Parts: sequence; C-alpha cells; structure tokens
Amino acid sequence: MSAAERRGFWLGLVGVAIFALTLPMTRLAVGTAQAPLMSGVFVALGRAAVAALLSIAFLLLTRAPWPRRADWWPLLLTSAGVVFGFPLFTSVAMRHVEAVHASVIVGVLPLATALVGALLHRQRPSFGFWLCGGLGSALVVGFAVLKSDTGLRLHVADLLLLTAMACAAVGYGYGARLSQRMRAEHVICWALVVALPVTLPLALWTFPQAPLPASAWWGFGYVALFSMWLGFFAWYRGLALGGTVRVSQVQLVQPVLSMLFAVPLLGERLDATTVAFALAVIATVFAGKKMPVHSAPVRPLVPLEQA
Repeated sequence: MSAAERRGFWLGLVGVAIFALTLPMTRLAVGTAQAPLMSGVFVALGRAAVAALLSIAFLLLTRAPWPRRADWWPLLLTSAGVVFGFPLFTSVAMRHVEAVHASVIVGVLPLATALVGALLHRQRPSFGFWLCGGLGSALVVGFAVLKSDTGLRLHVADLLLLTAMACAAVGYGYGARLSQRMRAEHVICWALVVALPVTLPLALWTFPQAPLPASAWWGFGYVALFSMWLGFFAWYRGLALGGTVRVSQVQLVQPVLSMLFAVPLLGERLDATTVAFALAVIATVFAGKKMPVHSAPVRPLVPLEQA
C-alpha cells in the first residue's frame, strides 16, 4: 500500500468516526414517536442550510475557483445524495427506530459505496466480492424484518434507511470522483451551496415553534457542523487518495461505533441479536474487501478540450 493510500485510509477513518455519531445525534434532535421534538424535514434541511452558510464563508476565504462547466452535473448528483437524500430519509426514519437498530442497517453502506465507485471508475469486482456483498445485504434485510413489528414486511423506517444508504452511496461516489480534480473541502461546500436556494427557505418554513430541550439543539448542531460539513473534508479526501472501492470499506467500523455511542447518549441497550447481526454484516464486507477488484483506465468526466 502506497503512502497516499495509507493516508487515504486514515482520513477515511476520521470521516467515519465523525459520521458514526450522526444517527444518535439525529435521534436526539428529532425525539421519538412518543415524545417528538424537531421535525425530520427541519433537521435534514436545516443542517444543510447552516453548513451551506459556513461553506460560503469558507469558499470566499480560500478563494475557491468556480467549478468548471463539466463539474456542475456531478455536483448536483452529489448534492442530491448527501445534502438531500441521506439526511432527509434518515431524519424522518430516526423518530421511529432506535439508533442501535438503524446502525445495523448502515452496515450495507460500505457495499453500496463500493458498487457505485466501481461503476464510476470502471472497475470489475470479482464474483467473490459480489457474493459477499449480496450476503451482507441479505443479513441487513433479515435483521430489519426480524426486528420489525410487521412480520415479514419491512417497517417503513427500514425502507427509508435503505433508501438513504443508496443516496449516500451515489453522493459519496460522485463526490470522491470530483475530489480527484477539486479540493475535497470545496466539493462538499459547492454541493451545499447549490442546494441553498431550496434548503434555506424550507428550513425557515419548518423551524420549530415550540421550546425544545438543549439536547435537541446540541444534536442538531452536531449534524450541521460535523456530519454535514467537516466530516466530508476528511471523507472525500480519503476516498480520492485511497480509492473509492477500497476506502469505502473503512465504513465497516461505523455501525459498531454508532451503536456504542447510542448507549451513553440515548440510554439504549445492545442485545445479543443486534450485536450478532452487526458482526455478521461487518464480516461479510470485510471478506468482500479481500476479493479481487480489477481496474480499468479511468476516463475523465469530459474530454479535456471541452473542460
């Protein structure tokens, strides 16, 4: 492993550690079905609006160049995935499921990110990689069904979380690709800024009217400053340096960290079934990481003469 790849893995681990607190902190902000606090829509769009305002200041201070014409479409896809899709679906879902439960669902994210990265970078994972990924995904769905009170049907919140994982994978993949030609910090900043005309008005419209406990605002502040902004500085740089397919597997530790954080923050508990499924999902993705991934030359987003 080269020095750049090692640095990419360490930066990826820093980003994952920051993201691991996202679900517990979101739960603090939105409350429960029995004791609701902030709306999921406000948490999702409000955190993006706050991070976008910080991004404007950062872009000005660092004299960031305007994205090239060919970069705007990938930026919009990045924004759709990590500014709108993932925050919105998880924020709505977290009122109805515990953070420990949701952390297991997040176990499918490394596979989803690797698959998107493989498509964008024209890589060909081996049959063993796909087999491990399929088994891990089946475990995630099986856990959701087992823990659901609707029998063999998935709970709506589980479907929202799985949709959020797909959105995050797309946003991670396109953001990582852009980070190969732009500063990683600028990628997430521009993705937030292009969404601001939508996020800011909706955040103001859904702003909480009733007094809320300080813990809810602390949770919101964390997901706005760290989950939606600073975490991506490390994460996108790590993906760009170490490769999206490989570094995405650092997310193996995210479900475990999220569950550990949820215990003291939210007073939740870990049962043997949850721990067993989490370890099984991690094992399948770890095994997939060892499987060969055949690379092909990466085409630029557009021919250079058109950039």
